[in-house]
Amino acid sequence: MLVTTRHEDIAGLAPNASAGPPLGVEILTLAQLRSRSAGLVRPVRSGLHLLLTLTSGSLWHTVDFTRHALKPGNWIWARPGQVHQWGDLEGAEGILVLFETAFLDPDTAIAVCAPHGERVRREVCAGPYAPVVRVPDNEDHAILRVATSQLQWEFGATASLPQDVRLQIMRHLLAVLILRVASLPSPGAAAREPNEVYVAFRDAVERDFANSRRLSDYAAALAYSPRTLSRATLATAGVPAKEFIDRRVILEAKRLLASSPESAARIGSRLGFSSATNFNKFFHQRTGTTPIAFRESVLR
Repeated sequence: MLVTTRHEDIAGLAPNASAGPPLGVEILTLAQLRSRSAGLVRPVRSGLHLLLTLTSGSLWHTVDFTRHALKPGNWIWARPGQVHQWGDLEGAEGILVLFETAFLDPDTAIAVCAPHGERVRREVCAGPYAPVVRVPDNEDHAILRVATSQLQWEFGATASLPQDVRLQIMRHLLAVLILRVASLPSPGAAAREPNEVYVAFRDAVERDFANSRRLSDYAAALAYSPRTLSRATLATAGVPAKEFIDRRVILEAKRLLASSPESAARIGSRLGFSSATNFNKFFHQRTGTTPIAFRESVLR
C-alpha cells in the first residue's frame, strides 16, 4: 500500500497506523473516511485541496458556510484556507482526493496558471472566488470516472516501481483530474469572464484585506480610480468594490471564529481593527449577529 499523507485536518480524521513518510496526496473512499473518523462534525480550516465526488447516495457538505448538496457524479472542490464541514456520511459512497498545492508537478502548475487558457487558469487559481460545485455532462462524467480510477489504483498499488517514479505518475494523473474538474461548469456561476481590472483588484484584496479596508488604498496601489474599480467589481461580482472588500474581511473573520480557538478580540486585531468594539460593530452591521454568537452557532 502506498504510504499516505496522514492528513488529520479534514475534521476528526485519525492517523493511518500503517502510513510511512508523507507524500502530499491521499485518496480515500468514504467508507475508509468513516472508519478513520471521530465524528466528522466540527468545521475545519484545511491547508489542503479537497476533491470529493459520490458514486452513490447523497451528501451535504458545507464550504465557507454555504451548504452544498452533492449527488453522484458531481464534484466539490474546496481549496486551502477554506472552512468546510461534513454532513452525515451514512449512506453515501464516493472518493475523496486530498492534496497539497506543492504536490502538483511544477510544469503542470505553471501551465494551469499561465495567461493563456484564461478560463481554466482563473478557475484553478481564483482561490475562495472559484466555484465549489462542478457538474459534468455524461461524456465528462465517463472521463472523470476513468481518471479517478487510475489515480486511485496507482495510490493503492503495491510497490513495483521506484518511489520517485510512482510519485511522478501520481502527479501527472492528479494533473489530468484537476484540469478536467476545473473545466466543468458550475451551477449558477457567472458566464461572463472577469475583466483584468476586477482580477487585479480581487488579487490585491486577497493580499491586503487585513491591512486596509479603504477602497482608496487599493485604487492608489493599482492606479485606477475608485469608480473604475467599483464598475469592474459590480459587473463581475455583483457588488460595489467597497462591499467586496468588506465581504472578504467578514469571510476571514468567520473562518477564524469557526476554526480557531482565538478570542474574538484577537481575531479582530489580526484583521486590522483598532479595538474589539470596532470589530464587533463591523461584524454585527454586516451579519446581523455578534462574533461570539456566530461562533456558537457553527460549533453547536
